[in-house]
Amino acid sequence: MADSAARRNEIVVGIDPREVSVPVLAWASDEAVRRNLSLRLLLSIPPMHDTHHVDTTPHYMSLRAQGEKALATAAETARTLRPGLPVATQLLDGMPAVVLCRQTVAHARLVVVGSRRLSRPEEILSAGSVAVPLSARADCPVVVVREPEHTAPRPGRVVVGVDGSESSRAAVAFAFEEASLRGAVLQAVWVWPRPVISFGDEQAMGDEQSRLLAEALAGWTAQYSEVQVTPEVLRGHPVERLAQASADALAVVVGRRGRGGYTGMRLGSVVHGLLHRAQCPVITVPERHT
Repeated sequence: MADSAARRNEIVVGIDPREVSVPVLAWASDEAVRRNLSLRLLLSIPPMHDTHHVDTTPHYMSLRAQGEKALATAAETARTLRPGLPVATQLLDGMPAVVLCRQTVAHARLVVVGSRRLSRPEEILSAGSVAVPLSARADCPVVVVREPEHTAPRPGRVVVGVDGSESSRAAVAFAFEEASLRGAVLQAVWVWPRPVISFGDEQAMGDEQSRLLAEALAGWTAQYSEVQVTPEVLRGHPVERLAQASADALAVVVGRRGRGGYTGMRLGSVVHGLLHRAQCPVITVPERHT
């Protein structure tokens, strides 16, 4: 029980044995320092075949050796990036997405992974897909570092997608906390889809969207009074608009509705689209996250 409680103070990082990603480790290490957490670098080896026995085949042992080497390299890189940061490594057996999801149940405050830039069919059908299934099922926020964060603009900017849903509220809460930790501006974006056929007074409808956005932010602006907020109501598709907003951002934050996606859409729509198109790290926050 004590060990489980201790691991809640960790950021878990999924390590790819084929390529240790410096941007992933840099993001996770910086976030661990900001939140006063430790890092756990985790690498899992997929099963070679369906068996409950210990696998000692040469290929499996070669994969273990490769994994141990990758973990050692990743740990050294993280300690070089952030001297003094507590770093632990763990080599496990199992499918990477499944193992990482299991770690998030009681162990991780955040989980950070890279992106192999798979096509959409590959991400859905490939056994090696990690970012999409992890973003869909993890019990804590998932950070996918496909592109490095943009640190040049000062102050930095965190983007959050807002739509009034319960999952959106969790994303807003996380985004305010993240902006506060970074001393960043928070850009809150409410995307208003363009209707096929327009009915009614569009100006009045736009005013209503602005009111709903202000209402969604109201309690958090009081709690995080130090965070400068720029609310923005835009017309278009959420993926397109949020991807555009990510162009020079530190991160873009979106909510995940249950085991699905964003306002009734499956993960394959908005969140999945952002995992492909965002130009900065994407943070997916589960609905029940507090």
